[in-house]
Amino acid sequence: MVSATEPRLYCVPASPTADDASDRFSPPDGAPPGPWTKANAYRWCERMAATHYENFPVASKFLPAHLRPHIAAIYAFARTADDFADEPRFEGRRREALDAWEHLLETCFHRDVQHPVFLALRDTVRRHDIPIGPLRALLTAFRMDLTKHRYATFGEVVHYCSHSANPVGQLVLFVHGHRDPALHRFSDEICSALQIANFLQDLSVDIPRGRIYLPEEDLVHFGVGHEELLAQRTTPELRELMEFSVARVRAMFHRGRPLIRRVSPGLSMELEATWRGGMAVLQRIEDRGFATLDHRPTLEKRDVAGIAVRSLFSFGRRFLRGEA
Repeated sequence: MVSATEPRLYCVPASPTADDASDRFSPPDGAPPGPWTKANAYRWCERMAATHYENFPVASKFLPAHLRPHIAAIYAFARTADDFADEPRFEGRRREALDAWEHLLETCFHRDVQHPVFLALRDTVRRHDIPIGPLRALLTAFRMDLTKHRYATFGEVVHYCSHSANPVGQLVLFVHGHRDPALHRFSDEICSALQIANFLQDLSVDIPRGRIYLPEEDLVHFGVGHEELLAQRTTPELRELMEFSVARVRAMFHRGRPLIRRVSPGLSMELEATWRGGMAVLQRIEDRGFATLDHRPTLEKRDVAGIAVRSLFSFGRRFLRGEA
């Protein structure tokens, strides 16, 4: 329900023949009304990509310059929708905001929309022949976040990742012209691993909010009770569960690693940095003795710089061997 003090979210009709005047609506994210051009719409998305903290690079200098704006447009779409599901300022109107975002997504596949994210996104999907499916899947995941806060099995967690994380990798591959299903399968492994590593990293943030991404079957197997999680007590049983979970995610990263050697050079370096960033998060969790209930381990600027340097050296070695 929208409060009396909040502007109502009027959605643009998804009609290919609609007049530009129908773009006069209150965007769910509060973006300025414009007028927007493609150039300043892309700049809006690039600023968002540059100013949000992530464990992995977004549209970094590793990528060809002409592709960075398109990655930023996809990121801005997903980041904003994620905020609808999580950020306190959207409390009480999360579902309405996501519904409005989906209407804008559908509309931008028909015509220009006077919103920076969707003006840039429309140009991106047309240039790279990107289907709407992965973008819709992301919105499905954010709607799941509104109601599903516990997972019975690891399979359920992976199913969530197939909507929340894997579509991002698929979209990045589309932008780079990679449509081979085998590459998409490797990408799914890396993206799911990144998502689950983030869950393990964020226990101290998620559990007080009532979100438990540790599967119930694992809690039972290792003898970890909900009361211990809620009390933020790191017991020997929880350490064993976390050690097992970190090892499982590391295996997922390794299953996906062949992707790095099979894509275009710029994307290869980006993926190398992303892969190393995810593995570094797991190492940071292990270095803390698997205790993340009372502290969120993060990567510092020096860690990110080190990852970038190691990624460059790794790529250089592969290039000299003729593998890149």
